[in-house]
This record gives sequence, C-alpha cells and structure tokens, in this order.
Amino acid sequence: MQMRDVLSAEELAEVTTKSDLRAAWLLCCNVLIVAAAFALVAVWPNPLTVVLAVALLGARQLGFGILMHEAGHRLLFRSRAVNEWVGTWLIAPPTFGNMAAYMRGHLEHHRLAGTEDDPDLANYRDYPIPRSRLRRKLWRDISGQTGFKTLQRIGLGLRHLSRLDAETRASLLRGVGFNVGLLGLLMALGQGWLYLLWVVAFICVNPLVSRIRQVGEHAAVPDRLAADPRRNTRTIVPSHLARLFICPHQVSFHLEHHLLPSVPIYRLRRLHELLQEKGFYGDVAFPRGYLPLLRAVTVPG
Repeated sequence: MQMRDVLSAEELAEVTTKSDLRAAWLLCCNVLIVAAAFALVAVWPNPLTVVLAVALLGARQLGFGILMHEAGHRLLFRSRAVNEWVGTWLIAPPTFGNMAAYMRGHLEHHRLAGTEDDPDLANYRDYPIPRSRLRRKLWRDISGQTGFKTLQRIGLGLRHLSRLDAETRASLLRGVGFNVGLLGLLMALGQGWLYLLWVVAFICVNPLVSRIRQVGEHAAVPDRLAADPRRNTRTIVPSHLARLFICPHQVSFHLEHHLLPSVPIYRLRRLHELLQEKGFYGDVAFPRGYLPLLRAVTVPG
C-alpha cells in the first residue's frame, strides 16, 4: 500500500515535514510537566497532590520514551545528528533507555507487523483475554511488581557493569547520571524527598500506562496477521485527560505511524484527518478513549 496513491504530493509534503520548533516544544512540554508535578507537591504537600504528581510523572516518563522513539526514527528534529544526540543524551537517560538497541527491535516490528515473525507479537498474541486476567496484569503494574523487576535488571546491570557490552554500559551509566543529577537538583532546592515520587512513578505508573498504550496499538485488532495496517494496528482518539495521563505526544495515532512511518509524531493527527476526509478508513473503528478500548480487548471472565 502506497500513501502516494492516496495523498497528493502537497499533502505528503505537509505531513512529512519536520519542524525543529515543534520538536523542541514537545521536549520542553515534557520537562515542564515534570517540573510542575514536583512543584505541585513542594508547594501543597498532601496525599492528593502526591497521587496526582506520581500519575503525571509516570506518564511523562512514557513521554520521554515516546520522544526517544521519534528521535530513533530520525523524525523529531530535521538533523540526523541532532536526533542522535538529543535521543541518546537527553531523552533516553530518564528511563534508562538504550535508543540504539530499542530501534533495532522496533524497526523489525515495523518490517514484520502482520506476520508471525513480529518481535512484539508476544505482547498481544493472546488478546482478547478474560477481564480477570487483564485486571491481574494491571494490578501487577500498579502494585509495582512489574516495575520492581525492571529495577532488579538495572541493579544487576550495575553489579556486572564490566561484563556489559560498551553500548549497554554507556546507556546504563547515562541513566544513572540523569537520576543522580535529578536527585542532586531536588536536594539543592531543599526538596530531595521529592525524588521518591519519580521512583514510585517509574515502578508503579510507567509500566501501567506503557501496557495500556501497548494494548491499544495491536491487541485484539480485526486481523493481527493481515498485511494491511488497517487490520493489524489501531488508532485511539483520546480525550484531553488521556493525552495527559496515558498517551502523550499523539502516540495513540499508531495506525497512521504504521501507514507512513516518515510522518513526525506531531503531524500524525493531521494525517489521520486527511485519510478520514478521503474515505480511506472505510469501516475502520476508532475507539474514543481507553476505557472502551479495554472493554473491547477483553471478554467476560
């Protein structure tokens, strides 16, 4: 399927044009929301603001991962070198990401989506699943069981640092550097205890929202082994609250990303609108929110 058969040359140029200003704005917004979450609790420390801040921080940790994905695709900024530097040094470290390793697997996912060889297939092969099973998965996430395993892997990597390959060792050390720097900054501001919110968000919220996003993209689609992305990938039209807490940076427009991976994330909504106007989607359903989506990918039980 070729998008040039659906979109005009002008429309293709519109949706594939990169903007350094838009990219910088996304990055700044992510950082500012993190800062605002810490400030909220520093000024009004109470259980409600703590819960709100942890939820915001977990979503913004996912936001850093999404921006790393964009930089890895070389779509965030115009310059390949800037994408590489920003992705490696600014966007990946907050969540101990390894952009190079991630992209090696992710590009295979793009190449093999709709086949049994898709490396991500294990994440959604079993859907639809009983609602009780999904509840257990979500409970493992929000209770910290999933995130604690991630912390254990990080700790194991640090324990055996000298045995790691150079790429993995460097990404791990950049992650440590960011987190030590964040703790140091908060301590310098007299609010070192706020770093615990970042850790709790990393353990309990980031795995939760990451799973929900992942389920939304490919679970219980019309035909996960179809060659047509309209059958094996899903877009969700999010509310403003969902964009803040579950799917930052237009990441829910995942079908459009598979249809045309050269479109920067800040133009996916526009691509969605253009394709809808042209009747390209036909009878494709777009869940409006994540609660309807979670009901759609589960069965009673």
